[in-house]
Amino acid sequence: MYNFLPNNPFSQTLISKVLCMACVSCISFSSWAFSFDDVVAKAEKSSKKAYVQPSKNIPNELASLQFADYQKILFNHQKAYWGDRKSRFKLEFYHEGMYFDVPIKINEIADNQVKPIQYDPSYFDLSQINLDKLDTKALGFAGFKVHYPINTPTKTDDEIFSALGGSYFRAVGKDQRYGLSARGLAIDTGEMSGEEFPRFKEYWIERPEPNQKHLVIYALLDSPSVTGAYKITLVPSVDTTITVQAKIFFRNSVKKLGIAPLTSMFLFGPNQPSPLLNYRPAMHDSNGLSILANNNEWIWRPLNNPKRLSFSSYSLENPKAFGLIQRDKGFDDYQDLDDHYEKRPSVWVEVLNEWQKGRVELVEIPTADETNDNIVTFWVPEKQYKAGDELDIKYRLHYSLNEKQRYPNNVARAVSTRLSLGDIKQANLIRKLDGSNAYVIDFAGSGLSENEPVNVISSITNGSIVSCDTQYNPVIKGWRVIVRFNVEDSKKATDIRIQLASQATHEVISETWSGQYPAQ
Repeated sequence: MYNFLPNNPFSQTLISKVLCMACVSCISFSSWAFSFDDVVAKAEKSSKKAYVQPSKNIPNELASLQFADYQKILFNHQKAYWGDRKSRFKLEFYHEGMYFDVPIKINEIADNQVKPIQYDPSYFDLSQINLDKLDTKALGFAGFKVHYPINTPTKTDDEIFSALGGSYFRAVGKDQRYGLSARGLAIDTGEMSGEEFPRFKEYWIERPEPNQKHLVIYALLDSPSVTGAYKITLVPSVDTTITVQAKIFFRNSVKKLGIAPLTSMFLFGPNQPSPLLNYRPAMHDSNGLSILANNNEWIWRPLNNPKRLSFSSYSLENPKAFGLIQRDKGFDDYQDLDDHYEKRPSVWVEVLNEWQKGRVELVEIPTADETNDNIVTFWVPEKQYKAGDELDIKYRLHYSLNEKQRYPNNVARAVSTRLSLGDIKQANLIRKLDGSNAYVIDFAGSGLSENEPVNVISSITNGSIVSCDTQYNPVIKGWRVIVRFNVEDSKKATDIRIQLASQATHEVISETWSGQYPAQ
């Protein structure tokens, strides 16, 4: 179907041809193909109209489902979209249910035409929740997922991408399991006024050629404050990448805009042990925020599960990248045979255009349950956007189990952070308990050596550093830093920064460890 509108490129070509029929050069012309510009035109047009709250259309039997029951709604794999074609990609869909109660439109782009993918109850099996007799003909899709042979070349049953709820989406690479989620946009996250959740209301997916190894997805974003056009290019691989190009139109002023938001879970770990005895040493989808500043400084911020809502920010100009990282990658780090947190990917946001001045913000939310995503990070531009403004964004998400590969060889990483609230034994000396706490930080890197001693550069807010001791760690061929500190006001967070510098050259040779002891 074509839209014959004045700003439609195909319509303009037809008009030009009619006006110039005598002109030989106008006889041959290209057919119109749906593109990112078409989504931009839709978003811009929508931004000039008042926001319309989407209507819910599901019966109570589906709306009242618990998550465990919602997961029992099965897709009929025999009906996978593109399943009858020689495509490496296949589409499956999510049924409406629980709080996924608003249908979205999904279209296929093929042969220069846009064709709606129609909801059909036969796509789904509701028998496991005893709702197979329920009339669902008037419903729609809640989201979709993409399958691609990423682990076994001859099979297409590997789910690699999922889009469900708001503007959330997830992806995995080879041998990975779903972990954190990305979002199209975050608005007023953590603000007292309440968060606004934009949603992707319509998708257009390009039908891939038989041997094509990437998938192009367009999406239309909508919320009370913004509209947006998105082009999402998915490239499955060992490290799957998603390139996001977006143009945002502002209906209203936005107090805090979050670009390239990532949402994850941190329950406990060695830097903040579980308050309850647990056979697992850690439970998290990510355990740190990593930032690469424009001056090539690397920053590592271990995550916390605070006792009250916590904000941390890092002011930067034109950052190169940031991401939520799962740095602990061994089974022994988690001892979980069901969830396998060691297979959750790190997600790295590579900035592809100029982001000017702003800050990387980290929001940490208290949680007692691993089912709650309590970690959010995003880029907040310094500019305050108001009604009528526009914003162009471009970045690339990298899903990887090997975060180390992004670091230069001459930058040592803080590979572990442990908290001690008691005596610290070092060099056969047990320091007396004096009310201080300690972080034990192990730095590893190819540039570290026992024969090349290091100095510690340290600073603290809301407290004082009692001592910073170093000890060579032959197990990891790196250096251990034991930083003992006192807290001034226990009702406030205490921030500590640690860097390693060469004793010989005084040059900084590590990332900046930027730890926070939460308010107690």
